[in-house]
Formats: sequence, C-alpha cells, structure tokens
Amino acid sequence: MSLPLNPLESVEGAVIWLLVGFSVVTWALALVKGVQFTRQKSQDKRFQKQFWSATSLESAGDQAAGKPGAGARVAQAGFAAIQVQDNGQPDLAQSINHQDRLERALRQQIQRERRSLESGLAVLASIGSTSPFIGLFGTVWGIMEALKGISAAGSASLETVAGPIGSALIATGVGIAVAVPAVLVYNYFLRRLKLTAADLDDFAHDFYSLAQKSAFRVVTLPTAARKPAAGASVKEAS
Repeated sequence: MSLPLNPLESVEGAVIWLLVGFSVVTWALALVKGVQFTRQKSQDKRFQKQFWSATSLESAGDQAAGKPGAGARVAQAGFAAIQVQDNGQPDLAQSINHQDRLERALRQQIQRERRSLESGLAVLASIGSTSPFIGLFGTVWGIMEALKGISAAGSASLETVAGPIGSALIATGVGIAVAVPAVLVYNYFLRRLKLTAADLDDFAHDFYSLAQKSAFRVVTLPTAARKPAAGASVKEAS
C-alpha cells in the first residue's frame, strides 16, 4: 500500500493527492493566521498602553493617528465620527448627532476587523468537514475497481482481495488525517477571533464613555489656524 505517484492513474489516486493539497492549504493557513493574530495582539497591546497613558481625549486622538492594529483603527473611526473643526462659524458639522454617528462608526469598524480576521477560516471549516467524505469516496471507488478486478481474475483468495481493498482504504485514512488538523486549527483561531472581538467591544465601550464626557465632540483647529498661533507665540517670547 503506497501513495500513487500519478494522480491520473486512478480515481482514488486523484482523491489522495487532492487531500494532500488540502493538507498543504491547512498548514499554510495555520501559519498565516498565526502570524496575523500574533501581530494583531502585539499591536493592540502597544496601542492601548499608549492610548490610556494620554492625558486627554484630544491627545489620545494624536496617539491613535497612523497607528497600526485593530484597536487603533477602531479608535481612528471613533475620532473621525466625533471630530469637529473649529472654523469660527457654525456649519452643518456642528448640527450632526455625533452620538449616533459614533455608535455606528465603532460598530462598523469592529465588523470590518472581524471580517479581516475571519478570512481563511471558512476554508479551514470546509476542509475539516469535507475531507473524510472525499476520502470515503476514493475508498468506495477503489473498492469497486478492486471487485471488478477480482471478478475478472476469477479468484477470491486472500492475496487477491487484501491488496486492492487495502490500497483503497488509504483514501479514507488520508481524509481523516487531513480533517483532524483542519478542525483543530479552525477551532483554535475561532476562539482567538472571539477573544479579539470581545476585547474590541470592551475598548469601544470605554471609548464611548470617554466621548460621552466630552459631549461626543472633539474640537480641532484647522491646520492653517495653528501655524500663525505658533508663530505669534514665538514672537511674543522674543
């Protein structure tokens, strides 16, 4: 009982090589998702440490600007929803219900982060659920071909039956061997996804509470208005 070298040699051979391809995809996705989740956790931990060390919501907004990670992107979406420029005169931006806009922005950004982290998990779930049946299909087909060969040979001795039937059973064994790691990897990263989503929800609630204290508004000066002020302070100091 050996692995068929040519996948076109028989149906069960093609099935076995298909399952080997599934196994390669499984371990490649496990590596990619492991790197993704590890980097995500490191980025979020570093960002939240900087965020909560800020002295005000405005300075926390500066900490979030341009930072990588899911937590930073949630904070950036939140600041974008409540940010109002002080241009010296009322405009439509002043009349927006920033509370509703903040809730929607935080919820949508968390959903985007979930979709990003979920990418590839559906493939793992499909491999884990279908591999045993694909292997069983190869086994059934192999047994059918083996029985046809036995019938043509006109002999039903143990030596004649055991070899072909044993080779056909390889497909089922390979299918199970491919499915088990795929299911374990899927469950592991699904658990990490739920934990990450829960952390983002907690951060969004905390951000909402901070924004509530500032009436859901973060007022920023236009860039053009900041430079003269800085120049004026330099002249006054001289």
